Amino acid sequence: MHLLDSDTLSHLWANHERVVNRLRRCEDTEIGTTSITKCEVLRARCENLLKAATPEDVVKAQQRLDRSEQRLTELIVMPFDEAAGAELARLEKVQKLSKIGHADLLIASVVLANDATLVTRNLKHFRHVPDLKLVNWVD
Repeated sequence: MHLLDSDTLSHLWANHERVVNRLRRCEDTEIGTTSITKCEVLRARCENLLKAATPEDVVKAQQRLDRSEQRLTELIVMPFDEAAGAELARLEKVQKLSKIGHADLLIASVVLANDATLVTRNLKHFRHVPDLKLVNWVD
């Protein structure tokens, strides 16, 4: 299973050629995301909606939110469950991960709990997570 991070989802939804081609080559593999990534995507869309200055901007922001919600329904969304909680507890003990953001640790925990591969452009943050399988489809 490949779980897409928010940066890869953005590139996929923008029809980035490399990401689309890599996705096509994974036809026998399940593609999804994490519930944490889903929250990040929808939070950003909601923040844009609330900050929109003009009625036209509000309409556009609402359309982007609606489109993101629809696209997320097309993916498997892996939840943060007890297995992910156990992974998080293990990762929180790893000293070199102290500089990684909490959301990234939550995402890594879900990926590890599902023995999946994280598809992200953000290799810098995730490469220190022990046993985490990473791939970058963008660059």
